[in-house]
Amino acid sequence: MFVFVVDKNNKPLMPTSPSRARRWIRDGKATPFWKRGFFCIRLNFDPSGENTDLVAVGIDPGSKKEGFTVKSQAHTYINLHTDAVTGVKGAVETRREMRRGRRFRKTPCRANRKNRKRGGLPPSTKARWQWKLRIIRHLKKIIPIHEFVVEDIKAATKGQRRWDKSFSPLQIGKQWFYDQLEQIGFVHLLEGWQTKDLRDTHGLSKTKSKMAPVFEAHCVDSWVLANWLVGGHTKPDNTELKFVVPLQFHRRQLHRLQPEKGGCRRPYGSTRSLGFTRGSLVKHPKYGVAYIGGNSKDRISLHGIKTGKRLTQGAKPADCKLLTYNSWRCYA
Repeated sequence: MFVFVVDKNNKPLMPTSPSRARRWIRDGKATPFWKRGFFCIRLNFDPSGENTDLVAVGIDPGSKKEGFTVKSQAHTYINLHTDAVTGVKGAVETRREMRRGRRFRKTPCRANRKNRKRGGLPPSTKARWQWKLRIIRHLKKIIPIHEFVVEDIKAATKGQRRWDKSFSPLQIGKQWFYDQLEQIGFVHLLEGWQTKDLRDTHGLSKTKSKMAPVFEAHCVDSWVLANWLVGGHTKPDNTELKFVVPLQFHRRQLHRLQPEKGGCRRPYGSTRSLGFTRGSLVKHPKYGVAYIGGNSKDRISLHGIKTGKRLTQGAKPADCKLLTYNSWRCYA
């Protein structure tokens, strides 16, 4: 376990040990803070040097779960086991059905637009790859990351022609992701068989249960990818996992999908709850650290970080101390 460090200007420095971080905080040399679920410290003095080691991120993409490992030659700083964004496709279909239903009612609605060329990436595909970029850009703010190693996944095409892969959303999406990632740092691509050879070289195995919350599910691949670039270890020196789950917000949904008695539809959808941004981490005297959900009258809902289940609907805003803004569940 490491604590992430930034200087007075929020420039990321090399992570430090928890014991040193506690000593700096005790002596007033550093200020602790949370940044989207990650505990960090900000130095109150000018460091003796700002030289950083080569730090790489290994990325193992997946359809349901994904793995990220941040590693240097000396240490493995963090292993992230994340959930992929999978709800966009269903949300787009529901939106389409609701819009079509409104056209048959006496309700103001947008007329159907015909012969439109959407172009670009499908919404569900773009959301999947944007999620990876969000995680990487956040890590870049607290860790001095230089390069990236990504397992280059392939799409299974139905036809026999080589140009069939150009019509795959996965192929188009990953190329867009690579272009965006190259703007952040240098990108290395390894194929799946190369990742397997690296696992075999280190004597590591990957579990067949890809949904299991264990190191051998996805982070074993992200670790060997990062270690391939920076070196330093023959066996993983850190197998602890930190789980990251994206939160789903209903930003533009104006009301409930189904009407209640009398044909009325209750208002629904927002990103604010009585002055708090939904998803933000707060500390409550009874429920501890939780994140903000919806609100009803003068009370707000609190949800557990590990499970996402609602803890209460009756929390007073005055009892909640804001820790940090947040858009995902992050726990160890």
